[in-house]
Amino acid sequence: MLFLLPAYLSENTSITHFSPVLKDYIMQTDYFFVENEKTARKVVKFFAPEKKQSDLKLFLLDKYTENKDIKEAQELMLKGQDFGLLSEAGLPCIADPGNLIVKWCHEKNIRVVPISGPSSIILALISSGFNGQEFSFNGYLPIEKGEKKKQILQLEGLVQRTGYSQIFMETPYRNNALFEDLTKFLSPNTKLCIAANINDPEHEFIKTKTIKEWQKQKPELHKIPAVFVLGK
Repeated sequence: MLFLLPAYLSENTSITHFSPVLKDYIMQTDYFFVENEKTARKVVKFFAPEKKQSDLKLFLLDKYTENKDIKEAQELMLKGQDFGLLSEAGLPCIADPGNLIVKWCHEKNIRVVPISGPSSIILALISSGFNGQEFSFNGYLPIEKGEKKKQILQLEGLVQRTGYSQIFMETPYRNNALFEDLTKFLSPNTKLCIAANINDPEHEFIKTKTIKEWQKQKPELHKIPAVFVLGK
C-alpha cells in the first residue's frame, strides 16, 4: 500500500489536531517517499517521536524526479513493501510532486490510502468569505514581471466574469514583492484574502480586504508561508 500522509502546516500546531491513525501508519512502515529528507525526519518525529530515525529508508521524490530515479523503491513495492508519501506541508500531491508515484501505483494495481489532514489551499479558501463552490488553484505565479502582471490581470478578469475564486501562492521570500504587485496592478475594489501562518496558534494571519484597504495596511509576509485568494 501507499499511504498519503499529511504534514503539519506549522510546527506549533498541536498534535491533537490530527487523527491518531496518522501515527499508526507512520509506525507501520519505515519506507517513505519524501521531497526533503530533513523536513521528513522532523515530521516523522512530530507524529511518532518513539520511531527510530535510523530505521527510516527515505527515497527522494521532488519536481525533478522521474520513474527511473525511484526504480529501487518501485521494485520493493511490487514485492509487497508498504510505503508512505510525506508532504513538505499539508496534503501530498497538492502543490506537491507526489502524484508521480500515485499514478504509478494505480497503473500497478497498488492500493493508495489517503489520510485526512490540513491543506493550506482549502483552509485559505474557506476562511476567505469567497465562493467555495467554484474555484481554481493556479499554483505559483510567473517570476518575470511582465508575465506576472499579465496573469494577475487574467485572474482578476476571471473573478469578475465568472465569480470563481482564484487561489495562488508564492515562494515565501518573494511574498512581499507579490503583495506590492497585487496592490499595484489590481483594481481598488477587487477583494484579496491573504492567509499566512495557517494553523499557527500564535501567528496565524487571515484577512480579506479590498486592494484599496490593503494599500493602507501592508502586512509583513517575508519568509512566511502564505496563500492568496482573489474573489467576490
